[in-house]
This record gives sequence, structure tokens and C-alpha cells, in this order.
Amino acid sequence: MHPNPAFRGESTARNLEFARARGFGVLAVAAEGAPLISHVPFLLNPDGDVAELHLVRSNPIVRLLSEPVAARLAVSGPDSYVSPDWYGVEEQVPTWNYVAVHLVGRLELRPQEEMRGLLDRLSAEFEGRLTPKAPWVADKMQPEGLARMMRMIVPCRLQVEDVKGTWKLGQNKPDAARMGAAEAMEDAGVGSEFAALAALMRAVS
Repeated sequence: MHPNPAFRGESTARNLEFARARGFGVLAVAAEGAPLISHVPFLLNPDGDVAELHLVRSNPIVRLLSEPVAARLAVSGPDSYVSPDWYGVEEQVPTWNYVAVHLVGRLELRPQEEMRGLLDRLSAEFEGRLTPKAPWVADKMQPEGLARMMRMIVPCRLQVEDVKGTWKLGQNKPDAARMGAAEAMEDAGVGSEFAALAALMRAVS
């Protein structure tokens, strides 16, 4: 998370709303040597204190879950390079604007019998965003094939203890400079979803 307080002012509620809407993040767990990383879809409960996810059984993280372990789920949003020329102000340097939320807590392995319910909830959530498509459901699979696939994955739960967010949107720049950067970014951004990022920059109060 960026240390500048100017980029850390969003409420916990907005950070949770952002993470819930994205539904996909980078799970990090400390290990000997480099941290273990997995890219995972997840469901965040209404209170924002539980994130449900699953991992492939052969994932090295699973081998650490004989007891709950400290973990971080990093959820990234739109991002873009920002050219100093876009501000229309002298003595500026290149930077990168972005949105990111981290969910920090304890990751635990859940009983295998919870896997089907988690699979159904995950698919219902994301299939439901594909309207007007008829949703895919697990019952479309043959029972033997579904059972075989289910044996390859395990349910996990992150008990969220802390929520941290960075919304680096040029809040430390004059309004006119930020608006100029947003306009240029929308036309020629380098990153991902830079039009959405430009809209967030314009909405800064």
C-alpha cells in the first residue's frame, strides 16, 4: 500500500465494495524463500470479514494449511502510467496511478464437504453478471465428471482482520493538472482499464 495519506482516505466500506465487485485477487502466503502466490476468484460476505475461495489440491499453499496461516489477498483495479507532460505544470515526474485493496487475515482449509456449496455460490455470482445469458450450473455436468473435478480442488476461507486500500488518483495535484492528466490518459493510457481510472480521477473531491 502506498504510504502517502492522500491516497489512503477511502472508507473501509468503499474498499470492501471494490474488492467484492472485482471478485478476483492475488493470494499471498509467507513461505521459506519467496512468498507463495496464487491468483484466485473469491466471494466476500456482506460484512466483509470472510472471503471464500478454493485452491487446486496440489497448490503448495494447501500444504501449509494444517493450521490457519497469515495471508494477504491483493485485489487490483484500473491502472495507468501518467506522463509528467499531461499535468501542464512544470517540475513533475512520471508516476503510475492505480487502485488496489488488500484483505489481510488468516487463511484456513475448510472441510471438503463444503466444496460443492462454494462452487455453486461462486458460479452463481459470476454467471449472474452475464445477463441475459442463462446461468451455468454444476448440475449440467455428469455426476462422475463433477465428482472427479471436485476432488482436485479444496475449499478455503480467509478470515479478514484488516482492510487496506490505495486509490492513487492524483489527489496530491492541483485540480486542473489532475483533470488534464485524466483527459490525456483516457485518450492514450498505458495500463489496464485506464478510461475507468480517468473517470475516478475526475471524481476526486
